[in-house]
Amino acid sequence: MIKYDRLWETMKKRGISQYDLYTHHHINRSQLDRLRKNKNVEINTIDKLCNILSCRVEEIMEHFPDDNIF
Repeated sequence: MIKYDRLWETMKKRGISQYDLYTHHHINRSQLDRLRKNKNVEINTIDKLCNILSCRVEEIMEHFPDDNIF
């Protein structure tokens, strides 16, 4: 399972709010909702967030093992 708890911590450290993301950086509100709920998001969204926050992927998301087998 991928969790995005680190995203909110990184945003706080950088002084960027969710409002900033959808108003100034054009991140879709539905994508933010998906991130809040740890649902699937497009890799393009992750890339965009890394660029906005000037951070690495590890500062946005974290993998936790689960029984999700394809």
